[in-house]
Amino acid sequence: MSPVTSASRLLVAVSLLLALPGIGDPAGTAPAGAVPLFDGTTTAGWRGFGKPSFPETGWVVEDGWLKHRAKGGGGDIITTNRYTHFELGFTWRVAPGANSGVKYFIDEERKAPIGHEYQLIDDALHPDALHGPNRQTAALYDAIPPVNPPVRAAGQTNVSRIVVRGPGVEHWLNGQRVIVYVLGSPELKAAKAASKFKDEVRWGTGFPTPILLQDHGDEVWFRDLWIRPLP
Repeated sequence: MSPVTSASRLLVAVSLLLALPGIGDPAGTAPAGAVPLFDGTTTAGWRGFGKPSFPETGWVVEDGWLKHRAKGGGGDIITTNRYTHFELGFTWRVAPGANSGVKYFIDEERKAPIGHEYQLIDDALHPDALHGPNRQTAALYDAIPPVNPPVRAAGQTNVSRIVVRGPGVEHWLNGQRVIVYVLGSPELKAAKAASKFKDEVRWGTGFPTPILLQDHGDEVWFRDLWIRPLP
């Protein structure tokens, strides 16, 4: 693919994304047409990765948050529905020193929860974050670093969004777009080649996916989880 074609695809994807109403709302308010993924009181609509039901340990509903307890086990959890083009919103916080993530383009046939990960981490204290910005908050984990992310420190609440429409993908943090990339682009292929996902065949491609919340063994909270299917 020529640089001109690559640039054209990127401009088209960004134009489509910027045309969407409500993206980047720092208050985390769900736009019209959004569907709740967490009702604040139950775990309905979620199950364990590779499992038929929700984990009996690790994950709890507490004070309106979907919380993973430190060293609580349970494993990653995914939505029971899959999505192709969507805008996903979530409010979150991690404990000091904690690590987690929200993943998409997940395929359970892989037998492992490998996919594109919106990194959630204590940038100041967790050792993985010290490897560099492509493993810090809001990064496309181990591939693309965020640009000037307005991250709030561990223990404080952050508001994030992920937008997937056609080949265009964006990561947002606290009302600011911090990443935009294009599936299949030379730039993403180069980032993949330099990452731990270089040998993962489907990494870097789009397909119907559940939304995954990661159990990294640490304490993390989620609320205001919603998704808006896009045409």
